[in-house]
Amino acid sequence: MIARYVMIGGFLGAGKTTAILRYADRLRRQGRTVGLITNDQSTGLVDTALVRSRGFAVEEITGGCFCCRFPSLKAAADQLTAATRPDVFLAEPVGSCTDLVATVGYPLRRLYGDAYEVSPLSVLVDPLRAARVLGLRDGRAFSEKVRYVFEKQLEEAHLLIVNKADALDPGLADELDAALGERFPRARRFRVSARTGDGLDAWFDAIESTPLPHDRAMDVDYDLYAEGEALLGWLNATLRVTACRPFDANAWLERLAERLVARLLADGDAEIAHFKATLDPGDPLGGLAAVSVVRNEERPALRERLDGEVEGGTLVLNLRVETDPDALQRVLDATLREAADADDGVRLELEHREAFRPGRPVPTHRLETPS
Repeated sequence: MIARYVMIGGFLGAGKTTAILRYADRLRRQGRTVGLITNDQSTGLVDTALVRSRGFAVEEITGGCFCCRFPSLKAAADQLTAATRPDVFLAEPVGSCTDLVATVGYPLRRLYGDAYEVSPLSVLVDPLRAARVLGLRDGRAFSEKVRYVFEKQLEEAHLLIVNKADALDPGLADELDAALGERFPRARRFRVSARTGDGLDAWFDAIESTPLPHDRAMDVDYDLYAEGEALLGWLNATLRVTACRPFDANAWLERLAERLVARLLADGDAEIAHFKATLDPGDPLGGLAAVSVVRNEERPALRERLDGEVEGGTLVLNLRVETDPDALQRVLDATLREAADADDGVRLELEHREAFRPGRPVPTHRLETPS
């Protein structure tokens, strides 16, 4: 049996994980087995925790994007195959990566076409971020080299998915659709809300009915790409949470996120790409609290909630910001001190922390044409 391999990309904060979980739920309802592959520059990934909390088989690839970790990508698929024999693999690449068709899609089809039917590349778009990058709306955007990575992601998309339609002004939605159609005419465009489910079925049908095209891969300036990625500060942290009495994890996690974001924005040069955090109480039945922020002016909002109070658990923080990684460490340290001084009865013990800039992408394979 040939399994379908689906890669869903897009910039940090576009809503990829929410959309992938929606697709995984649909496939499971249809009686199909799903294997998910998450990806990060480091260990301790919020997305992996979210996927596991929903009961899906998942493998995590760390230390670089799929393109630079191609043997690990194949090994992850092999491990999922041995464990659950998925009918469909859903792969979420790092949100700062591009050139995925030439470095993952084409090599996967050429080398392992007897095992996988590779779907076209889907790229999710945060509409407000895209409107600012494309000059349709005023407001903070990233620096020029980071925008280069963002726009290259849009350029290589076969299926271009404008997400968060439920929160989008119809006038801006139409304006953005026209701009995307003019700038990136080869892509089929969809307007969806991964949060509510609106518009998703048409996109998912397109994934399943459309083969990976045989067109030439786009040109990429790897020097500029590397410089753009390296402007992003990356911080992953894992902490042990204990309490002297049961507490409301949802409210506590929101307060922690608000403290962290407030300190981060005190530095006027920082531009948030994505901040995500989860608190997992370790309940055998699953479930966790999750909070997310995708731009400077956005207030931290709960994406997943826990029922009832908890006595502790594991806190995972992922922070992606255009700023110096050392600044992220200082912000985290100050936030943890503030949380410890607060009258919450909650203690935090740091188990793992890593702050860095992504290294230069060096793909294992790069095929400009599919054959």
